Amino acid sequence: MGRETPKQQQQISYTVEQLVAVNPYNPDILPDLENFVNEQVSSQTYSLEANLCLLRLYQFEPDRMSTQIVARILVKALMAMPAPDFSLCLFLIPERVQMEEQFKDLIILSHYLETGRFRQFWDEAAKSRHIVEAVPGFEQAIQTYAIHVLSLTYQKIPRPVLAEAINIEGLSLDKFLEHQAANSGWILEKGHGRGQLIVLPRNEFNHPELKKSAGDTVPLEHITRIFPILG
Repeated sequence: MGRETPKQQQQISYTVEQLVAVNPYNPDILPDLENFVNEQVSSQTYSLEANLCLLRLYQFEPDRMSTQIVARILVKALMAMPAPDFSLCLFLIPERVQMEEQFKDLIILSHYLETGRFRQFWDEAAKSRHIVEAVPGFEQAIQTYAIHVLSLTYQKIPRPVLAEAINIEGLSLDKFLEHQAANSGWILEKGHGRGQLIVLPRNEFNHPELKKSAGDTVPLEHITRIFPILG
């Protein structure tokens, strides 16, 4: 008597996203949010909204804060660059926590990425391997971000510059370039070793002439109005 039926149990079962939407300041959902961070890590998914909700709850429940969970949230935020997620998360983390060594290391990594200092980033990441390697897909996400940054700057990029930015060399870089040429429109100019140039796809940043100004275009409806006048 008084035991819940399966139907009743189903009615009170909510997804983490629903819990966040319904009552984001309920401390009872804190364990669910922590488990959800670990789920994001294992499944290589991401929810900034849920992670920000957890960090806000930690502000009200500082004794329940898991620094391991916070570190994983920050690593996932780094992987979301160029989105400003890292700064949004860091804003919710108390300064005393930020002063811990692992968080100072992550802040340094963020600074190197924001300033495009990729060689320094990879060197520093190697020292913090125990933090970043706990989150699958970290290296690939940063490589994608590095390529994004380079594509905004370069029309043709020297092989050594690319190798330094994505931390790949030798035969591994050859295979990577072949894949990009086959799938992403990269063109590999003739040349060998450090003298090789890679032509990146054209975009409005590395080819400013492709950028259309709103003032340079005439809306179609304006043109259609002109025709009767000309007639």
